[in-house]
Amino acid sequence: MTERKLTDPRTKYYNEKFPDQEQDTPALQNKMDPQPDSGEKSYKGYNRLEGRNALITGGDSGIGRAAAIAYAREGANVAIQFYPGEEKDANDVKEIIETEGRKALLLPYDLRDDHAATEIVEKTVEAFGLLDILVLNAAQQIAQPNLESLSMKQVNDTFKVNIISMFETVKAAEKHLEPGSAIITTTSVQSFNPSTSLLDYAATKGSISNFTVTLSQYFGPKGIRVNGVAPGPVWTPLQLDNGKLPGDIPTFGQNTPLGRAAQPVELAPLYVFFASDEGSYVNGQIYGITGGKPIAL
Repeated sequence: MTERKLTDPRTKYYNEKFPDQEQDTPALQNKMDPQPDSGEKSYKGYNRLEGRNALITGGDSGIGRAAAIAYAREGANVAIQFYPGEEKDANDVKEIIETEGRKALLLPYDLRDDHAATEIVEKTVEAFGLLDILVLNAAQQIAQPNLESLSMKQVNDTFKVNIISMFETVKAAEKHLEPGSAIITTTSVQSFNPSTSLLDYAATKGSISNFTVTLSQYFGPKGIRVNGVAPGPVWTPLQLDNGKLPGDIPTFGQNTPLGRAAQPVELAPLYVFFASDEGSYVNGQIYGITGGKPIAL
């Protein structure tokens, strides 16, 4: 009888209840229990991005960290923007990138600040000489129990970080991108199936999905591809920094058909695919990695 070589996706990664926990702003990956898997030891590269230069916003932890590690192991130099105060996580990623023999650049910027999104592009080009891959991943997510609790300051900040900074970053990057370059956005299942506790966050993710598709039509004729990743529940610091309502952490992700939250490393191959020549005819697509939760434009 032939032995099967299968892995059950329901149990491949952590699938138990999470310990109830929260962190002060900014939340750090190295303080989470259990530690997320962003590919620190598990991701293997195949030189699919050899010689390329990437800028990743929110690259110190979670999904951005997984993309940064994967890009370095695929041969790219990587600049990561991160929120000031997250230096411990950022330095950990920098060490991994440099261990792979690639250049790393740390960019501590608050994307709510005027011109911050422009400066991270300029500093990346100054350090690497070129910019080939732009990953727009940084996000603010703060859950509120009702509309009354949602301040307009929070709404403004969420829109600044999640979508307005994307416009500014792309505008600053356009002159540096050449045919073969790639832009990848991080949207969300919230774009398609929004939660009432995440009114502002979900609205920005809907904007990002629209932005991604429209931007692909603008850049496609220039030979620059634009695609988006729509994650479902992923175990990242975003959830512990007021990203969920009190008491929601233990069962986080368990309402998906696969019964668990994703680990960041599970998204890394898609960010690589969209950035590499393997995705040469893929443009204007939004790909859900949701554990089975449906998405539809």
